[in-house]
Amino acid sequence: MHIDPLEKKWAQIVLAICAFFIVIIMSDALFHSVNAPSNVETINSATLHLSEEFAEDNLGVQVDENGDIFIRMVAGRYSFFPKKITVPAETKLTFRWVSIDVLHGVHIPMTNMSTMIVPGFVAEIETSFPKPGGYPVLCNEYCGLGHDHMWSKIDVVEKDQWQAPQITSKGGDKK
Repeated sequence: MHIDPLEKKWAQIVLAICAFFIVIIMSDALFHSVNAPSNVETINSATLHLSEEFAEDNLGVQVDENGDIFIRMVAGRYSFFPKKITVPAETKLTFRWVSIDVLHGVHIPMTNMSTMIVPGFVAEIETSFPKPGGYPVLCNEYCGLGHDHMWSKIDVVEKDQWQAPQITSKGGDKK
């Protein structure tokens, strides 16, 4: 079998480019802490409303017995639930997102918060808002004809003006 020298040269160039990209990906993973999400938690999207954590009464902002703030939100076709939440500024917040139907994305402009919400998985993000104000929550993955109407709002207030909700247990049940 004869391989033309020009084809052999181009094959070597393609392999060199692939090797270069692999080196870049590996160096980012090792030196810049760019890694795939490690919190892989599954959930049954069909029975989501029956789960303790994502039942309708447990959505929104909650504080656990350690004082940690959790925000549980559900993405459903053309809406985020709840539609509006209020959180304190300059405080660590843990968002837990699930989808009840199709792939969604969540993006909060003017922050570093953006993730995909994959049906059957829980997306967890830790973040904080540096200053008070209104932050829109937008879907950045096309999810159907009503995609452009899929939004929610986060009101961020000063720490001393924020009223913490009732303390909950780790599973989301109210005490």
